[in-house]
Amino acid sequence: MAKEIQPIIEKLVQSFPGQVEAGETAGQVMVAASALLPVMEKAKGELGFNMLADLTAVDYPENFEMVYHLMAIPDATMLKVKVKLDKGSPRVASLVGLWPAADVQERETYDLMGIFFEGHPNLKRILCPEDFQGHPLRKDYILKTRS
Repeated sequence: MAKEIQPIIEKLVQSFPGQVEAGETAGQVMVAASALLPVMEKAKGELGFNMLADLTAVDYPENFEMVYHLMAIPDATMLKVKVKLDKGSPRVASLVGLWPAADVQERETYDLMGIFFEGHPNLKRILCPEDFQGHPLRKDYILKTRS
């Protein structure tokens, strides 16, 4: 049975004042990019979120946003972690050291969205060819057609 998520969110907010705040929807926190790694270490080590279910990025007009879905197994508690990133230089800490499954997911997000994961052990394209120019899931990407 899933644990009550609100006390977990309150614990994160109290543990990281000014760097973590409750999100707009239940089960969600907003985290400063500079605090992502320590927040995730606490979520995994102390709060029992032992699975990174997935990660993705969203391209908004004013910024990028990383979205992480964590799960505590076996009780099936879910936590969504969001991080706003600068549009000009989107960078965030890699989570490969905490969850090895982040390896492929971070590479895919780097390849398609251009988010740089600091400390990733092998950050290179995974879907597009190495010489591909740009990041095809960005809203500003212009598809060039052959004439």
